[in-house]
Amino acid sequence: MSVTSAKSEARIASAEAAGSAFRVPAGLIGLILPLGLAVAYEFAVRAGWVEGRLLPPPSRLIATLAALANGGELWLHIGTTMARVGAGFFFGSLAGIVLGALSGVSLLSRQLLDPTLQALRAIPSIAWVPLFILWFGIFETSKVVLIAVGVFFPVYLGVTSAILSVDRKIIEVGRVFRLGRLAQIRRILLPAVLPSTVTALRSGLGLGWMFVVAAEFMGASEGLGYLLIDGQQLGRPDQIMAALVIFASLGKFTDAVLVAISRPFLRWQDTAAIGGQPQEL
Repeated sequence: MSVTSAKSEARIASAEAAGSAFRVPAGLIGLILPLGLAVAYEFAVRAGWVEGRLLPPPSRLIATLAALANGGELWLHIGTTMARVGAGFFFGSLAGIVLGALSGVSLLSRQLLDPTLQALRAIPSIAWVPLFILWFGIFETSKVVLIAVGVFFPVYLGVTSAILSVDRKIIEVGRVFRLGRLAQIRRILLPAVLPSTVTALRSGLGLGWMFVVAAEFMGASEGLGYLLIDGQQLGRPDQIMAALVIFASLGKFTDAVLVAISRPFLRWQDTAAIGGQPQEL
């Protein structure tokens, strides 16, 4: 290697080190847009450009959240909603993975199950509410079942599609190496479908947070959905907006937790990413 090329590589390395030293974490970059909009709207309200009655400024939302937290109501509502989403996500994703794997692996199972499940998937979430109330009452069971229904369909569809999209040549390679059925599932099928399964779980989790609102409209006296209804009945847009902000924050938090849990299982992927982030093309 020549002296000139060695110096060039040294300059490139030092530039990259300097750039990494001043690199802003991705999580902080994601806060720029919402915080910027919040500050701009707060300024517009204080300047008198916007009335801010029906869409309260961030300062009023913070005051509302502080009042709910000091009274102990906020943590009760958050804990109740998270427990419902957690239970619904567990049962819905478990059923989606099992039936999705069954439909993906077995042609007969797919022919039996898939048409009915695809028809049920088209039913709006709110249409299940009166039926679940008749079946399970207005207590926790009906709410958890409704959330599980919302989680089930994207997980089922994602797992089934992932299994059906596995490259046939990979399966043939496993047969050439005389891998048994369990070995093929563990060493070929499972790694091939895991990325799409994680994406399906993330979609199901997002729908779980959407369905919990409909679930908590079913006579709930606790939960963030109850805060929405209570704010509407009392004419308090600040309480409604505060509940929406908490929904968004908890949804993002749980999605980040799911991504962090799944990341060690996907380290083998050779994707266009640098440091876990997509590489610019």
